[in-house]
Amino acid sequence: MIDLGPLRQHMPTFEPGTVWLVGSGPGDPALLTAAAIHALQCADVIVHDALVSEAVLALAAPGAAREFAGKRGGRPSALQPDITRRLIELAREGRRVLRLKGGDPFVFGRGVEEAMALGEAGIAFHVVSGITAGIGGLASAGIPLTSRMTNHGVIFLTGHLASAEGMAIDWKAIVDSRLPVVFYMAMAVLQEIAGGLLGAGMAPLTPAAAVARASLPDQQVLVTTLGRLVEDVQRANLATPAIVAVGSIVSLRSVLAPSVP
Repeated sequence: MIDLGPLRQHMPTFEPGTVWLVGSGPGDPALLTAAAIHALQCADVIVHDALVSEAVLALAAPGAAREFAGKRGGRPSALQPDITRRLIELAREGRRVLRLKGGDPFVFGRGVEEAMALGEAGIAFHVVSGITAGIGGLASAGIPLTSRMTNHGVIFLTGHLASAEGMAIDWKAIVDSRLPVVFYMAMAVLQEIAGGLLGAGMAPLTPAAAVARASLPDQQVLVTTLGRLVEDVQRANLATPAIVAVGSIVSLRSVLAPSVP
């Protein structure tokens, strides 16, 4: 058990019959918030995603039960309505329920849907933010999200939109913004993403990077250009999921990467 010492006085009480929606960060347990560690040590049952690392789960209280609720693209996965029903069921049994999610619960996840369903069911819930992969994952690879030398903003997108009907991405608006773009869940639709950006006029030599297993000891970092992104990712056989960044921020890795452990 990690002794949080005087920090505990700032933590809300994890009451029986409640659900905490907690972000576990990009994977490295050192990037957990103190509130996330507090939740892990108090929970009776942990309902966790596939992206939650074993090193993070190892911080749970010895008697805590674990229930896997991971969803992975192209593989048999738990259905969201079933997960939500299970959270409600466990809370109504009087358990302290920790819904542990990779990254941040409210960044391209189902945290909002789960919170709404819990509220409609009369279940009290608490949200604990986590370090999202688009920030912590890129930083672990020596790629800053912003810098005064390169950009005044950034665009976050989910790769799911690249192939979703009725939710087409306005590639021209993105390219015209001249802002770096960070894609979550992009590997399965990398061809559509690269094609969309190139088709809207983004230069093929625009720096691009893919970071797999971000923040973990076996992290993989591929730096290339937009024009070669799809080909180089396929050749490198990167693990999935991976965070993908396109734009000027990637070029700073050559300066910052030597300082990254």
